[in-house]
Amino acid sequence: MLSPDRLSLPDYEYLAQRHVLTYMEDAVSQLLENREDISQYGIARFFTEYFNSVCQGTHILFREFSFIQATPHNRASFLRAFWRCFRTVGKNGDLLTMKEYHCLLQLLCPDFPLELTQKAARIVLMDDAMDCLMSFSDFLFAFQIQFYYSEFLESVAAIYQDLLTGKNPNTVIVPTSSSGQHRQRPALSETSTLEGVEASLFYQYLENLCDRHKYSCPPPALVKEVLSNVQRLTFYGFLVALSKHHGINQALGALPEKGDLMHDPAMDEELERLVVRSRLHRSSQKHRSHQEVAFGLPRSDKLEALESLPSASAQVPYSCRWKTRESFLGLPEPQRFPEKVPLDQVLSRLQYTQPLHNKWGFPSPALSRSLTFRTRRGSVLQPP
Repeated sequence: MLSPDRLSLPDYEYLAQRHVLTYMEDAVSQLLENREDISQYGIARFFTEYFNSVCQGTHILFREFSFIQATPHNRASFLRAFWRCFRTVGKNGDLLTMKEYHCLLQLLCPDFPLELTQKAARIVLMDDAMDCLMSFSDFLFAFQIQFYYSEFLESVAAIYQDLLTGKNPNTVIVPTSSSGQHRQRPALSETSTLEGVEASLFYQYLENLCDRHKYSCPPPALVKEVLSNVQRLTFYGFLVALSKHHGINQALGALPEKGDLMHDPAMDEELERLVVRSRLHRSSQKHRSHQEVAFGLPRSDKLEALESLPSASAQVPYSCRWKTRESFLGLPEPQRFPEKVPLDQVLSRLQYTQPLHNKWGFPSPALSRSLTFRTRRGSVLQPP
């Protein structure tokens, strides 16, 4: 936002030129709307983050159209955001219709007016139907001229119409930023569109218009360069020449040159990080699903299997269940293990207890007699 020109201008003129009051009003408005959340980390930090977003051009994302077109910086930021978000459309070579481009614009600005999109499409399509396909680069540069210089182009259309009808366009009503979006462009007949107006006369009136609109029109020298190459031109021919002029694109500073339109190293690096992160997430999910299948839980039946698991208090549906020590020896549940139990009584019960078989990894009763206890008949087994 800061530039060397601020030192050569009076303070009030510089503030008006940079629309500082507009951003201060918007910041205070957001502060009052979100004061409960902002109070947690302080007002100073809020203003710091707000004006950082203004400098970075991200403050216009998902905002209302009245704020997006309020200042030239907002318009340039919106153009840059639209290009960075959807340049893959042009990179893939996709062709879209006017309505499809309008849907993309509404993803960034939900109330973006259809009229501006139609006017931008008319610059590309000329006499073709409005449902024809357009490349991303053609629409983007036409949209840049129509959106950034919308008020200027409304006045140019009025001058052009007066010259066609033989009137003297001395008085030109210049629409404001709030009314320009709803002003209908004068209808041009087929004959007048083909004939056009004299370029030199047309430039005389545009030069006076540029002097009155210092910050919302193309540089007069570039306008003169566009009109000096032809003798007569139509209104849409003039708009096409503006959209294809590399000097005007450089003066705006929102978009790169057409040859570099599909290259954005910073965005490519960020997208690459997102792609790698997404691949790692998918691979971890795939590895987890393979583990579930290995343990008898197919991924498709994972939720059903989890829901069908018995609770800890439910009985195990097997004929051979683990038993408590008391029930295993045939003793009452509350009673503690006796200090001394005759060996013959224990062995006789081991022979008829179901869990002690090889399926569960237990030794057979014969091995229990010879290996586990290793005592003589008639001796007494000491409890652990």
